[in-house]
Amino acid sequence: MQTGARLGRLALLLRNRLVRQNLVLFAGGLVAGIGGFVYHAIAGRVLGPATYGQVAFLIAVYAVGTGPALILIVVLARYTAMLSARGDPGVRSLLTRTARLVAIPCLVLLLLTTLFARPIAAFEHLGSTIPILILGFSIALIWQVAIPRGILQGLQRFTSLSLNLSLELIVRTTAVFLLLRAGYAVSGAMAAVFVGLVFVFCLGLYTLRDHFLGAGERVRLRVMAGFSITAAAGIIGVQILYNQDVILAEHYLSSHDGGIYGGLNKIGTILYFLTLSVSQVLFPRVVEAVAKEEHPGRILLASAGILTALGFGALFVFAIAPGLVVGVLFGPGFRDATPYVVPIGIVGLALSLDNLLVQFFMAVHDRVFVPILALGVLAEGLLIFLFHARVGEVVLDVLVALLGLLVLLSVRCYVLLPRLRAESVAEPDPALT
Repeated sequence: MQTGARLGRLALLLRNRLVRQNLVLFAGGLVAGIGGFVYHAIAGRVLGPATYGQVAFLIAVYAVGTGPALILIVVLARYTAMLSARGDPGVRSLLTRTARLVAIPCLVLLLLTTLFARPIAAFEHLGSTIPILILGFSIALIWQVAIPRGILQGLQRFTSLSLNLSLELIVRTTAVFLLLRAGYAVSGAMAAVFVGLVFVFCLGLYTLRDHFLGAGERVRLRVMAGFSITAAAGIIGVQILYNQDVILAEHYLSSHDGGIYGGLNKIGTILYFLTLSVSQVLFPRVVEAVAKEEHPGRILLASAGILTALGFGALFVFAIAPGLVVGVLFGPGFRDATPYVVPIGIVGLALSLDNLLVQFFMAVHDRVFVPILALGVLAEGLLIFLFHARVGEVVLDVLVALLGLLVLLSVRCYVLLPRLRAESVAEPDPALT
């Protein structure tokens, strides 16, 4: 009887649209995350530490280069969600005009990469400029890949978006195995990144093919300019939150403790990226709800509940087997990190909830969160500057800063929710288009 009741509740839960969307995007993000780990594992084992270090450097630069793509995804997702809520058939115009606009910085990047490939290769002791050139093409292409991804998110086509995210890493991992087996070393590792991007860019265009029919309406790109600044502030602020602690810890702690904290940071960000799909689903749903004069509070609360449940699942694993988590990820040399696995997991959960609220504020284009987020970033840096005698102190510094930020963002959300109206997500029409 109890089993039947549980199955009934589970079936009812799975019929919930928000839950289904989260499950679909969570699956894609999980596959992509695993694919990323496998890519690095293959490259590290085949190339060895010295050569893999060159790949790690290039991938780190590529990760920095994806920053504009993340901002573009958020901007396009919000604008697309508004078009969809109004029944405005302007997606084709949005895609083609944005692609032409983004092509300009892409060409500039390729020119700069070509000009500086040789000195960069010499600085990093690379034997060839080819990996640098492939890197430049890959960064330029991810900016273009961001366009269909942002539109898919705004249209709430989460199955297509999930496939796009996961297949990129599946194709990349398959390609790196084949190219490294063929003896292409660092160039092969970077070419695998480019191949994965080419595949998902074509896939993204294919999944939006239904919007290529008919003329469509011409969209106003200039209305996105104001929100772009807000989106940049939110995304860059969150990225600083989960990166500056590693930089400061490496500076203030001993080399051994700095490495231990670097490993802990990666463990914490596992939880952050594990729950990232929740904020990706939340964003267009909130834009749609406010544009239709529906209250978004339930969506926010439900999303926070789903995120917390996923987070507690990870924390449970961290609590019962912290040594196993450290051993599997980093090996016995990082055993000193074991006592801090659960606290750093709580850090990851707090960061995830902070990011969820930041995504909510960006969805309704609330700018008050920006100084609050900046205060959180400054507080984290200041606390580490003042208290950094041991690894545990740095972990506590970050935890206090992120929990304090969560409280302030929650208060802002409580004040803002009753005031939200359709005009909250509307942008003024510009004089020029």
